[in-house]
Amino acid sequence: MTSLDKPTDQGNADQQAASDSRAVTEAALFEAFGGVRGMVETVVPGLLFVTIFTVNKDLHMSALAALAVSLVLVVVRLVMKDTVKHAFSGVFGVAFGVVFAMMTGNAKDFYLPGMLYTLGLALAYIITTLAGVPLIGLILGPVFKENLSWRTRNPGRKKAYAKASWAWGLILLAKCAILFPLYWWADTTQFGWVLVALKIPPFLLAVYLTWVFLAKAPPPIDVFAEMEAAEKAEAAEKAEAERGTP
Repeated sequence: MTSLDKPTDQGNADQQAASDSRAVTEAALFEAFGGVRGMVETVVPGLLFVTIFTVNKDLHMSALAALAVSLVLVVVRLVMKDTVKHAFSGVFGVAFGVVFAMMTGNAKDFYLPGMLYTLGLALAYIITTLAGVPLIGLILGPVFKENLSWRTRNPGRKKAYAKASWAWGLILLAKCAILFPLYWWADTTQFGWVLVALKIPPFLLAVYLTWVFLAKAPPPIDVFAEMEAAEKAEAAEKAEAERGTP
């Protein structure tokens, strides 16, 4: 190997490591946020509600249809033995919306619990970041098997989590700034279609920015591997001590 080959080999290794890091980050984000299927399960109930209400203005039929399709999505996941956390969260959200709308008789109130949740989540992202414990790090830490090691042992990664949490918080606040005025001013069908249209794009933008920030960050510290290695070392030391005992 010539001296000219070495930098090339090192560069290829660095590119491969960066590619692997991006792939791991992408897989973790899909796992944490449900991927394409999770997005579909988020959109379908609200889309069905506003479609039926646009056609016949029947609040009860629209609400019950949305709840029914949410339950069907959970059953499908159970039958396929897939994770149900995203589908279950969708059912609870739809159920709260149905209860609100039925109690008030106002179809727009079907969307109110989800809007309040979005506002609360936006504030949670911002407040936890200001407190030095960005929420996105708490969500993704276990997925990356790093838990909270990024807080004290990986400052570059903590900075990336802070940037990602700011992105989530500000994007969700911008979404709320659009939806809450429309909740008061627009009619139900107009409001419903705008809300459905805003379900996916802000989410995709936040996920993309999170991917960008984390792909450039230092790799996570696998605390589970560290604990396993420590346990093996302790067991080896114990075995060695027992062999040395007369």
